[in-house]
Parts: sequence; C-alpha cells; structure tokens
Amino acid sequence: MKALDYSAVILVIIGAINWGLIGFLNFDLVSTLFGNATVFSRVVFAIVGICGLYSLSFLGRLSHE
Repeated sequence: MKALDYSAVILVIIGAINWGLIGFLNFDLVSTLFGNATVFSRVVFAIVGICGLYSLSFLGRLSHE
C-alpha cells in the first residue's frame, strides 16, 4: 500500500505544481509536454485527479493514527 500512497502523493504534487504554473504564469506544463486537449493529456489529468481523490483517504488514516 505504501507504493500506491507514494505514487499518489507524487502525482498530486505534480498536479499542484502544474496548477501553480497555470495560476502564476499562465503556463500549462502538461499541455505543453503532451499537447493541448489530446487524449494523452486528458489521461494524465484524469490520473492526477484520481490520485487527488485517493489522497483524501489520507485524512481518514491520519485521524486513526
């Protein structure tokens, strides 16, 4: 489970950095690397979103520790 947790956190961090770049510099790194609205860029955004939702489970685990 730890590998999944670390992978999810890394992808959430990448997503947060991308949103920071969009907010501060109007620069979308994912679209630059993979193309604007291509299937692959949409898959990347979807995976990052799923990891963000999965990361919500950390809150529940923190309250039990």
